[in-house]
Amino acid sequence: MDDEKLILDDTVSKCREMPQIREVEGFTRPAEALAWLEQNAVDLVLLDIDMPGMNGLEMAATIKEKWPEISICFLTGYSKYAVDAFSVRATGYLLKPVSKKRLEEEVSYALSEKKRLTGHIVVQTFGNFDLWVDGKLVGFRMAKCKEILAYLIDKHGTSVTRAEISAMLWEDRLYNRKLQKQLDVYIRSLRETLRDYNIEEIFEMQKGSLRIRPEQITCDAYLFFDGDSEIVNSYRGEYMSAYSWASMTESLMYWKVMGKT
Repeated sequence: MDDEKLILDDTVSKCREMPQIREVEGFTRPAEALAWLEQNAVDLVLLDIDMPGMNGLEMAATIKEKWPEISICFLTGYSKYAVDAFSVRATGYLLKPVSKKRLEEEVSYALSEKKRLTGHIVVQTFGNFDLWVDGKLVGFRMAKCKEILAYLIDKHGTSVTRAEISAMLWEDRLYNRKLQKQLDVYIRSLRETLRDYNIEEIFEMQKGSLRIRPEQITCDAYLFFDGDSEIVNSYRGEYMSAYSWASMTESLMYWKVMGKT
């Protein structure tokens, strides 16, 4: 992302020559870049700082808030922004003009801790929870719907009752008729979302119990517990960070990494 077209084209060209980069897109307008991020899985954003309208620091903050797993490296002509750049958890800060060697070093560093999962239906649990279909991020109508799916993913195919889901969502409230109706709304919305993305096959509901079909998805957590060495090495201690109930699985991951299991 750079508002200077010549510099943008040069950076894109250098990136396309790097074997570790599978795909690269260039943008001169922040709004266009953010719209593209809404629909595509991204590992790294190379970002100019001094831009009209939304500057690079503001854009980085927006990206990190919505997609915290994305690495950000600033490419700028000014050293004065360095402190502010790292306050938004940037992985790198390069001064223009940037040589191909320095750019490749920074890209390699930013991507070194990432392994992009591939597949028709991909579930990310390291860090925040997200669901991707053919590389596009699935959007949920309500946060509770997303949390229900995350909880089912965490159960790795084990059936879960409505009462258990209610206790997870509203731990201090008694499961009654009112909560049952509210839960029905969330489950119905979740099923509609999965249907919209043509992936309803991952979800199963029988006699009031719900489960995920693990064989239908590619999930970093499942590969982790299967012993995939690259996935295990890419784990950085965070699992479904937005959900307190995920701490038990996070603890199991910690002991696995530490060689205790």
